Amino acid sequence: MSAVPVPEGRPAPVSILLVEDDEVIRRSVALALERYGYRVATAGDGLTGLERFREGGHDVLLLDVMLPHLDGVGLCRRVRETSTTPVLMMSARGDALDVVSGLEAGADDYVVKPVDTAVLVARIRSLLRRATFGAADASPVEAARKDTVLVFGDLAVDTAGLEVSRGGEPVALAPTELRLLLEFAANPGIVLDRQTLLRTVWDYGWEGDTRVVDLCVQRLRKKIGAERIETVRGFGYKLRRT
Repeated sequence: MSAVPVPEGRPAPVSILLVEDDEVIRRSVALALERYGYRVATAGDGLTGLERFREGGHDVLLLDVMLPHLDGVGLCRRVRETSTTPVLMMSARGDALDVVSGLEAGADDYVVKPVDTAVLVARIRSLLRRATFGAADASPVEAARKDTVLVFGDLAVDTAGLEVSRGGEPVALAPTELRLLLEFAANPGIVLDRQTLLRTVWDYGWEGDTRVVDLCVQRLRKKIGAERIETVRGFGYKLRRT
């Protein structure tokens, strides 16, 4: 697909890489997203998708779970080795195993096919807000952010520079993991329930699947220390102050 020239002074359209093996679904989703102004590149299998992703220039990666040669979960893992680009997984059935596997691999969110175009676009916009931390869409976390470094034991969170370190060593976080940590850091010692986190971190204006919260917390614990985020059974999670 050839690039469309962008008029001078106008921001380039968001680029989405869609990896889907079903040609009919691939074409229909790509066409629907293009109608919303997105630039869409496509691939029909996991290995081709990985190759095109490595070519660069993509703002969001939209992956089907079931792909030939390299499935969506494997592709997501490969991407996460070198990139924090937002990843949205698509599952045909929404089976728990598919969802959990995708989120554990580093995906930021998932949708169940067939998905309404308006819902898909809303999820993509949410991913982009998390990745860019745009001022126009700032959540209470961004609104309260100050030029300071918050310290919790061996964990340091630079809320202005959006950098995290543990024991003096930098910690690489995906956009959703970083936004989740910022939410915890803005409320140290306070229990945050899953629905609250869905609203503030995932920007869900409707009831979402709380599994995305649990799996993201698990990934975050692996990077900042399992003891740093405490589970309060029946309520939610909280960040330990010390």
